[in-house]
Amino acid sequence: MIPRRTTLVFLSMIAALAAWTFAAEEKGGARPAYPETRRVDHVDRHHGAEVADPYRWLEADVRESKEVADWVAAQNVVTNAYLEAIPQREAIRRRLTELWDFPKYSSPFKEGGRYYYMKNSGLQNQSVLYTMDALDAKARMLLDPNAWSDDGTAALAGLAPSEDGRHLAFGKAEAGSDWQTWQIMEIDTGRILPDVLRWIKFSGASWTRDGRGFFYCRFDEPAAGATFQDVNLNQKVFYHRLGTSQSEDVLVYRRPDHPEWTFEVDVTEDGRYLVIAIQKGTDDKYRIVVKDLDEPYGMPVDLIDNFDADYTLVGNDGSVLFFRNDLDAPRGRLIAIDLRQPEQKHWKVLIPEADDPLVAVSLVGNLFIARYLDDVKPQVKLFAMDGQFVRDVEMPGIGDAAGFSGRRTDTETFYSFTSFATPPSAYRHDLVTGKSTLLRTAKVKFRPDDFVVKQVFYKSKDGTRVPMFLAHRKDLKLDGATPTLLYGYGGFNASLPPHFRVSCVLWMEMGGVYAVANLRGGGEYGEAWHRAGTKLQKQNVFDDFIAAAEWLEANGYTNPKKLAVQGGSNGGLLIGAVMTQRPELFGVCLPEVGVMDMLRFHQFTAGRFWVDDYGSAEDPEEFKALLAYSPYHNIKPGTRYPATLVTTADTDDRVVPGHSFKFAAALQNAQAGDAPVLIRIETRAGHGMGTPTSKQIEKAADQLGFAVKNLGMTGPDGEKRAD
Repeated sequence: MIPRRTTLVFLSMIAALAAWTFAAEEKGGARPAYPETRRVDHVDRHHGAEVADPYRWLEADVRESKEVADWVAAQNVVTNAYLEAIPQREAIRRRLTELWDFPKYSSPFKEGGRYYYMKNSGLQNQSVLYTMDALDAKARMLLDPNAWSDDGTAALAGLAPSEDGRHLAFGKAEAGSDWQTWQIMEIDTGRILPDVLRWIKFSGASWTRDGRGFFYCRFDEPAAGATFQDVNLNQKVFYHRLGTSQSEDVLVYRRPDHPEWTFEVDVTEDGRYLVIAIQKGTDDKYRIVVKDLDEPYGMPVDLIDNFDADYTLVGNDGSVLFFRNDLDAPRGRLIAIDLRQPEQKHWKVLIPEADDPLVAVSLVGNLFIARYLDDVKPQVKLFAMDGQFVRDVEMPGIGDAAGFSGRRTDTETFYSFTSFATPPSAYRHDLVTGKSTLLRTAKVKFRPDDFVVKQVFYKSKDGTRVPMFLAHRKDLKLDGATPTLLYGYGGFNASLPPHFRVSCVLWMEMGGVYAVANLRGGGEYGEAWHRAGTKLQKQNVFDDFIAAAEWLEANGYTNPKKLAVQGGSNGGLLIGAVMTQRPELFGVCLPEVGVMDMLRFHQFTAGRFWVDDYGSAEDPEEFKALLAYSPYHNIKPGTRYPATLVTTADTDDRVVPGHSFKFAAALQNAQAGDAPVLIRIETRAGHGMGTPTSKQIEKAADQLGFAVKNLGMTGPDGEKRAD
C-alpha cells in the first residue's frame, strides 16, 4: 500500500488497572470489562450528508496526546489479562518458538563482483547481511541490525551496492516507521562513512557507474509534532556525492506544481541514463522522465507524459529502453522504446500479451526472464532479446517463486521457492544450461509430507470464478466442524500465491484448515481483475471473501462457529467490512493494522496514495460507496459480533493506529453478544516491516491463542480450553 513501501509511555495506570475486572457471561465464561471510552458529538458533512464520528479524538498521535496514551494503556491491560489467561497460549508460544528457530536464508544476488544474502540464525530479531566473493567462498558479515538497538526494533530497510563493489548504501528504519535514514559503508574495511541522509521514505538508491554517488528521493523535514501523522507531499529527487553533507546534495528533479507526485529512480546498467518513474498513487501507471548522464548540463526530458499505463523499467540496450507495459494489454507485455524515435508508432512489442498475467520481467545474461501467474501459480519463461521464446524454468510445485535478478553480463540468476508446507528454498539457475540447482533449503522442525496443499475454485455473488488455496494435515477428517482460518487481501494489484508461514504450520498441526482466497482487487489475473475490486466496485472484494466462507461451510469443511478470518492492512479493511456486513458468518475475526475509516484515510501520511484503489470521500459517488462499507461507520449497536482481536502498533505511520483505535472503541460500545472485542496495541512497532522476531512470535501466539479459545480448539499439547 505504498508507491513504488518513540516508545509509548504508559500513563495513568490507576485508571487502567480498573480494567482487570472481568464480568461474568450468562454461560459461565469470562467477558472483559472494557475501559470507558469517551464519546464526542462530532459530525462531519459530506455532500449534504451528516456523518457522526464519536471517537474522533482517538486519531491523535499517541506520542502527543496523554488521553490517547492512557486509553492505549487501559486497553492493553484488559487485552493482556485476557490473553494471559488462555490455557493453551503458553504451549502455542513454545511451539511457535520451536518452529521459528531455524536458519533462514534469502536467495543470493550479485552486484559489483560480490554475492550478497540475508541470514537469520533462527531467533535473531533481525536478519544479518553477508557477502562473499564466490558461492563456495567463506561468507563475511557486513551489517548486523541486531546491534543497532537494545530491543531489536531497528531494521535494515534498503540496500544498494555500488557497481564497482566498493560501497554499500543502506537504509535504517526505527520502530517500524516508514521513515528511513541512509548511510554508506566501505565494503572492504566495514567502515561506515560520515554521510547521513534523512527524511527518506518510499525510495531506494541508484548509483552512478563511476561509484562516486547515487540518486535517491526524499521529503522535506516535517513540522514539529507532525512526523508520523501528516500527509507526505513534495517528494524530490537528489544526487548525493560520497563524502559530502546532505545539505550539499544536488536537486535533480521536483514538481512543486504537483506536490502529490512521487518518484522512483533507476540508473541504467550501462550508466548512461537516469530514468525517473513518476507516480501519483498506488496504481502501476507512470509518467517517465529520462536524463542523459553523459550530458552534464542536460535536463530531464519527458518520455511518457501521461499516467496511461504501467511503464516499469526492465533494462536497456544503448538508447533502447525496455519496459513492462499494459497499455491496451491488461495482462502485460514487454515493449522497447528507442529514445531516438520515442513516438508510440515506433514502439516494438518484444513479448506480446499472453493468456496469463505477466507480473515481472528482468534482463539477465541477455535473456528476458518473464514471470507469469497461471491461476496464481508461478510460471517462469526465458526469452531472447528479440522476443523469441527460449525455454521454461520448471518450478517444484504449487507455491511462490521470487528473485531472478542480475545483469546482462551474468550467466546465472537466483530465486527462492516456498509454499504453505514448504519452507523457503534457494536455487541457482544456470542461464546457459537451463539447469536449476538447490543451494539451501530450510530445516524446520516439522514434517512437510504430513500436509496437503490444493487449489479449488468457487463462484462469487455475481458468478465470478474465484480461486482459493487450501492446506491441512493429510489425515484430517473433515466433518463440517473443522476449525478453519481464512485469509484474504484483495487490493492494490497484489497477488497471494502460497507462501510459508510458521503460524500456519502450527495452525494445521493443531487440526485446522488454512485457506487463502484470491479475491478481486488483487493482481492474480491482470489489471481487469484488479480494477474489478476498486472504487465503486470494491464491494466485489467483500462478496468474494464472503462467498469463500460460504463455500467452506457448504462443502463440509467448517461452520460459522469454527471459522476464523484474518487479514492485514488492506486485508484488515477486508475483515472489518465483512464482519460488519455478515457478523453471523464468522466465529473469530483478526483484523490487523486495518484501514477502518474510509472517509478520512487520505488525510494521514501515505493514505492519499490509496485513492487509486478506494476512491475519495471528496467525490460524491465515491463517498456513497465508501460510506456503504466503511467498517467504522457500519458498526450497528445491539449487534452480536464475532469474537474479535484487533491488532495495531503505536508507531504505525502507514495506516495510522487511529483507524484501529476508533474501530475497536465503536465495536466494544456496540457489542450485544458475549464474544470478546479486544485490541492489542504493540509498542515500538509499525506496519509490519522490520518487526523483531520476538514481537512476531508474541503477536502470533496471541492471535492463535485467541482463535483457539474462541473456536473451542485444543492446543499443541492437546489441552482443550477451560470453559
